Amino acid sequence: MIDIDKKAHELMLTENRVQKNEIFRLILKKAYEKNIYPWSIHDLYIARGKKEKEVSGFTVPAINLRTLTYDLARAIFRVANKLNAGAFILEIARSEMNYTDQSPAEYGGICLAAAIREKYSGPVFLQGDHFQVDVKKYKETPEREIQDIKTLITDAIAHGFYNIDIDSSTLVDLSQPTPKAQQYHNYTVCAELTKCIRTIQPENITISIGGEIGEVGGRNSTPGELKAFMQGYREEIGTIPGISKISIQTGTSHGGVVLPDGSVAKMTVDFDTLQALSALARDEYGLAGAVQHGASTLPSEAFEIFPEKETAEIHLATQFQNIVYDSAWFPQKLRTTIYEWLRSNKIEEKKEDQTDEQFIYKVRKKALGTFKKEIATIPGPARKKIVEEIEKEFEFLFRKLNVHNTKKLITTYLHPRKVQAL
Repeated sequence: MIDIDKKAHELMLTENRVQKNEIFRLILKKAYEKNIYPWSIHDLYIARGKKEKEVSGFTVPAINLRTLTYDLARAIFRVANKLNAGAFILEIARSEMNYTDQSPAEYGGICLAAAIREKYSGPVFLQGDHFQVDVKKYKETPEREIQDIKTLITDAIAHGFYNIDIDSSTLVDLSQPTPKAQQYHNYTVCAELTKCIRTIQPENITISIGGEIGEVGGRNSTPGELKAFMQGYREEIGTIPGISKISIQTGTSHGGVVLPDGSVAKMTVDFDTLQALSALARDEYGLAGAVQHGASTLPSEAFEIFPEKETAEIHLATQFQNIVYDSAWFPQKLRTTIYEWLRSNKIEEKKEDQTDEQFIYKVRKKALGTFKKEIATIPGPARKKIVEEIEKEFEFLFRKLNVHNTKKLITTYLHPRKVQAL
């Protein structure tokens, strides 16, 4: 009998990679015993691409947990149990792994521990979000940059991440004369990484892969770009299974647009573009549809529109971080210490026209790794209150995105089982 709370805490605190892996394996073994399985959402998305009626009318939330990971993952599974939800994803981006100090072993193990703790059962979708190509590094040494991503993919898959979002949209070159030429490096790199995933994925599982045609924060995506990307991508991958969804740009940005007082400007989404490209992705390429990034800071009334527009997936991160930092229950002394640390250690990232409030809002995510232990060990009553605030947000989102009562749907299309580790 293992103390799952203790193991999750040990997994978070240890800096020893070997020990992290050992704790992850122990938690994974216990998860399997409790009928909890890291799994791929691929088959559900392919069914949606075939426009099967029962897999329409909802949008899968993909939630990035940057801090208080164990507490918030537990809250997600509590909401899932309450609402009989199964169509949701727990994810972490390549960049987030660095600044939050959470490796695939740690993040995956903690999420599975949370599922065990809340007596959840069934598939758990762990996703590598924005496995993004650094354009500067790519231009200098492309082979090294691609190999670094392949190494990360291998590590993620080894720790139950059977959903991988490739983001080579940073390589789109709008100076080129045609959409296909603009997308060339994007689709060739995405194809190369797809081949890598298909080569190393465990037996009897098809990892869900996402592609991206427009970098979040740039100009809105077009049908021509989607067609150009998919044409080139399919030529490159041949007959192997390809992506099951496509991320596009519709007017949002990661973290939102920060006003001088540190508040976030109200953003809007080009829902017509989102609907049109989702339909195009399904009708012509058999994908589940389009993916919306940078959405957590949107106004609350926007979320019920995503299922109406048949958006396949929506990525949510910053708002949960904001609730943690801005909660009245977050210790003021710790907040002050973190903000002073940012002013001393991240000042080079402050732009000339930024106010101090804008600077702090933009960079405070980068303190989450350094202060991981201090935040995770906020006294119990205060931490409980913070989590309760965010748990209400999780329930609101699950309801608005129509993923309540999707547990049976998940078990109909997906048949998870124990996977032989890499």
